[in-house]
This record gives sequence, structure tokens and C-alpha cells, in this order.
Amino acid sequence: MEAVVVDAGSSLLKAGFAIPDQSPPLALREQLVQLLFETFNVSGFYAAEQGVLSLYAVGRISGCTVDVGHGKIDIAPVIEGAVHHIASRRFEVGGIDLTEFLAQELGKSNSDVNLKLSDVERLKEKYSCCADDELAYEKLLRNCQKEQHTLPDGQTLSVCDQVITIGRERYLVGEALFQPSILGLEDHGIVEQLVHSISTVSSENHRQLLENTVLCGGTSCMTGFEERFQKESSLCSSAIRPSLVKPPEYMPENLTKYSAWIGGAILAKVVFPQNQHVTKADYDETGPSIAHRKCF
Repeated sequence: MEAVVVDAGSSLLKAGFAIPDQSPPLALREQLVQLLFETFNVSGFYAAEQGVLSLYAVGRISGCTVDVGHGKIDIAPVIEGAVHHIASRRFEVGGIDLTEFLAQELGKSNSDVNLKLSDVERLKEKYSCCADDELAYEKLLRNCQKEQHTLPDGQTLSVCDQVITIGRERYLVGEALFQPSILGLEDHGIVEQLVHSISTVSSENHRQLLENTVLCGGTSCMTGFEERFQKESSLCSSAIRPSLVKPPEYMPENLTKYSAWIGGAILAKVVFPQNQHVTKADYDETGPSIAHRKCF
């Protein structure tokens, strides 16, 4: 019997119902185990954290994942297959916040166009990109190429600076990840947050974590984001600078967006054949708390 991977990390529902993508509270994990065994009658269960699975997808067991997801940004240092929770960071800013920000900016210069959030989401995915650096960003704000976009209801948007805000806001969306002040936040940019997170881990692990940095989550697929992230990393003041791990050539092109799911599929091929998972017999004998003993 094939193992099922349940992942809630993107706008697509993959392999059944969704579970939280960070380590869930003990009671919630027990409820999940109970639901699977008693309602869905599964033969086995195993839970792993999203950061660990994303590393497995690129063939690593240690490193740091930067998950720029739909509703949040998670930075998770992982050492030998275990998340270092004390150093982990979560920021309640994600793809949906950037979409709402883009909608707000579009509304300022397109008051006569009725934009749905779903329309803005598509505009963001199609047009948003990251400038090479802050200097390039400032130049692009003053000079943006014109484009045309037709909404599903037939309304046409002229995509250009001063005529339609997507001409310049296409760069604002990506820049907000490196300059949160654009969103009215006082936080540091995403690269600085990564370095600060890892600085709280034992110094002997710094190089291993920073040199095995993995970007994941749908928002990280934005055009130019990886290149900008790498450039910002080369400029950071840390003695050891973050270095991105390139996925193996045999992996699918959309690995960044689905890395946790792919990592889960890889882990399942190891856990279940070796009987490291929670079986129905384990559950019947111990109850839902068995998940805490076998799943880390």
C-alpha cells in the first residue's frame, strides 16, 4: 500500500486534507492521529515538519529552510533531521499579504476598475518580480515598461507606470520581502532575518546551516527572487554568508513550490518499508499519544 502525503503548503490541496505546516500542538497531533485511524482506517501514520521535508527534497538532512508561503514566512534551522525550534522564526507576512498590498496599490490609480482579489492574485503571479538590488529598484520605479493585461470579464488594464500601478507595483511586491518598511513594518529584510535566526544556534553549526539554505513556498517562485536573495546574501555582514542549495537536475522544475510534498514522498519511501511509522497495532495499544514517540 502506498503512503499518503498530506501537505497544506500551497494553494493546491495535495493528497487529501490539510494539516498545519509547522509542528502542531500535542493535542492537535493526537486528534489528527485519532481521525486517521478511526475515521479513515489508515494502516499507518507518520508526521514530519515541513522544514525537514523541504531539505529532504534537495538531498540534505541539515540546513536552513526559508519558506515564503501563502500566509507566513518560516525560517527553520534543521540539524540532522530535527528542527531547532528555539532558533526558528515565523513572520505573519506571506503571499496573501502581498496580494492585498498589490490590490491596495492598484486601487489608488485604477479606481474605475473593479478588481477581485483572485484577479490581483493572478496579476501578482504573472507580473511581480524582484529588482536586482535597491538601486535598480529605485530606477525601475521611475521608468517601467508598458504592458497590457485583460481581466477575465473583458476589462483591459494598461500596465505601465503612472497609468496603472502594476507597472511599478510589480517591483514593490518583491521588494517588500527585502524592505518590509514598504508594508509599514519595522522588521529586517528576509536575508537579515535568516542570519539572525542562525546566529542563535551553536556557532559550530553556523557554516553547515548557512551553506545549505533552501528557498521554498509559492512566493519564492517570483521572478528574480532567488537571484536577489543570493545577491543580498553576498552583501550581508555575517562572516559566513548564506548560500542557496540547487535542487538535483532530476527533480521537477516546480520543486520550490512543492518541496515539502516531494520531501514527504521521499521520506515515506524510507519510513514505511522500514516500519518506523505508527501502525494500527501501535495505536490500538497506546492510543493517540503514540505519535509523540514515533514522530519527531
